[in-house]
Amino acid sequence: MFEIDVTGLGCPHPCIQVKKEIDAGHLPLKVSVSFGAPLENVTRMAKSCGLNVCQKPCAEEGVYILELTKA
Repeated sequence: MFEIDVTGLGCPHPCIQVKKEIDAGHLPLKVSVSFGAPLENVTRMAKSCGLNVCQKPCAEEGVYILELTKA
């Protein structure tokens, strides 16, 4: 599984970086993302690309792990 860390990045950079990896075919993709708008926006973008999104809280406070897979 390919992994990317976009924690701490302001919008729209998390979506741009994740979309770049999706377009490169790096699926399944594990994404570390900050809680709040980045989490919501990356989740929404991945679903709009037709991907399944599994969301899990990380041990680090304020960080979530998204597992993106083909539907």
